[in-house]
This record gives sequence, structure tokens and C-alpha cells, in this order.
Amino acid sequence: MTKTDFNDRMLSLGLARVSEAAALASAKLIGRGDEKAADQAAVNAMREQLNKLDIAGTVVIGEGERDEAPMLYIGEEVGTGKGPEVDIALDPLEGTTLTAKDMPNALTVIAMGARGSMLHAPDVYMDKLAIGPGFRDGVVTMDQSPAERVNALAAAKGCSTDDITVCVLERPRHEDLIAELRSTGCAIRLITDGDVAGIIHCAEVATTGIDMYMGSGGAPEGVLAAAALKCMGGQMFGRLLFRNEDERGRASKAGITNFDRVYTRDDLVTDDVIFAATGVTDGSILAGIKREPGYLTTETVLMRSKTGSVRRMTYRNPT
Repeated sequence: MTKTDFNDRMLSLGLARVSEAAALASAKLIGRGDEKAADQAAVNAMREQLNKLDIAGTVVIGEGERDEAPMLYIGEEVGTGKGPEVDIALDPLEGTTLTAKDMPNALTVIAMGARGSMLHAPDVYMDKLAIGPGFRDGVVTMDQSPAERVNALAAAKGCSTDDITVCVLERPRHEDLIAELRSTGCAIRLITDGDVAGIIHCAEVATTGIDMYMGSGGAPEGVLAAAALKCMGGQMFGRLLFRNEDERGRASKAGITNFDRVYTRDDLVTDDVIFAATGVTDGSILAGIKREPGYLTTETVLMRSKTGSVRRMTYRNPT
């Protein structure tokens, strides 16, 4: 295998093992009220499994900068170094608070692509908009108001705005957004954490009932969500938000030159990727970890953008 061969088919099951290991490591900390311990357990397990893969991997979306180790930091090199050069985006525990409080939709999440395939997003906020597959390009845009987006999507679906459900992260900064959405008559699914899962929900509207995602959250999580939609189908848009000059400096350091750019899904993830997520607590996408005497059972979704395949796997692991 040459350094440039990204054999996504061969690497995909290895990636699933990485997300499964992180989930299993956090299992004993579900509902224990210790976010940091749960996150660290997932990080340690994810790193250990990544370092078993025959890849020359670089973490491009991780948990902070180099000086924040022992987290899986941006720029960290993982793998045996003997395989293809790949970029890795990860969140060892998407929903540390959800895990600590035993609330729904905590996941372990990881994506992998050829070197240069994912935006090196700085650790700042991103204004995000996402819908599922099956709509013409541009049916909703970042230039529209929230109400205009609801009206446009309802028209495209041939339904009333009352039949649209929008997922929004429940934060004080979204109060005006929520008020405007309410004026359309649409339903709002408020989530407390985990906007990667929130965006993925749009791609499985038949299961989740969510048509659209709106609001601001972490830019690194935006890249992870775009990787999932690259595999599942759907549209996503993001625009970086800056609160101060320090955050603009972070963007410049990451190679961002146009601070007002609207990124599409295919700008955030420019080439084929594989994506894996494992449920930690029960959610609308994945079942959480189940305990029985002598075993822990996980559910993992494994996706490849090259083929559009979505595989669900149950792993019964002896303890």
C-alpha cells in the first residue's frame, strides 16, 4: 500500500472498532456525574485503537490545541505510520454532559479521509443550517431568514409549515431564532447538547421526524456533521462566527482567509470519507450501551461516502 492509497473499504471496519472502544470505555461513567472522567476514558480508548491502525494519520478536528494534551489534540499523529496518509476528525464523546447525566443521544464519533479532505476548522462557533436528501440545491440558504427557510422547505415538501420540525440547540443565544421559528407554526425539537447528532437527524427524517437543523455551535463539530451528511446525503451550510480578535487569530492560524465565507457540505469535506458513530446513551439514531451479566452490547453506524452505504452493527463484548 502506498502512502496515498486511501482504501476506505479496508479501513472502515477498523474505524468502527475505534468508535466502539471509545463508547465501551465511557460505559462505566454513564450517569455518574463526572464529565471529564467520561471524556478522558473515551479519549484514551480511541487513541489506543487508532494507534493500532496501519495509517499515517493526523488529527485535524480534535479536542483542542497541542498544549491541551492528554486530549486527542489537533495535529496529533496517530496510527502505525505504515499506511496511507489520512486526516481524522473526531469527538471521542459527543455529549459529555449527556453521558454524565444519562440523557439521550450521547455518541462517540470519528471520520477519516485522505490527506487534505477536511477543512481544518478553528475552535470557534459556526452558524449552521442543514436539511436531508432529496431537495434541489439552494432550496434553503444562509441568506434567508429562519422563517423564510421554513416556508421554503415546506413549499419544497408540498406541506404546511406546521408539518416542519426544526432541531435547535437550547441556548440563550438562540432565543430570537426560536421565537422567529415559532411564528411560522413549525415544531421545534430542542436539544441540550450534541449538534452532530442533531444534524444527522435531518438525513433520517423518516426515523427522527426532524426536517431541518439551525443555529450556532462548534465549528469542528460542523465538519464532523458534514462528513456524516457526505455519506448519507443532505445539504449543509456553515459560516464561521467570531466573538473577538483572538478567535479571528485562531482562524488565520488554521489557514482561513475569507472570514465571511459560507461553506457547503462539500467545502467542509472535499473528498470521500468514512464515518463511524457508536451510541453511548439511547438516542433517535443509535441505541445506547446495554448491560447484561458478563456483556456490554453497542450499536454502531458505519458509513462510506464513496458508495453511500450505511451499515449498522451490533457488538456484544464480553466484560
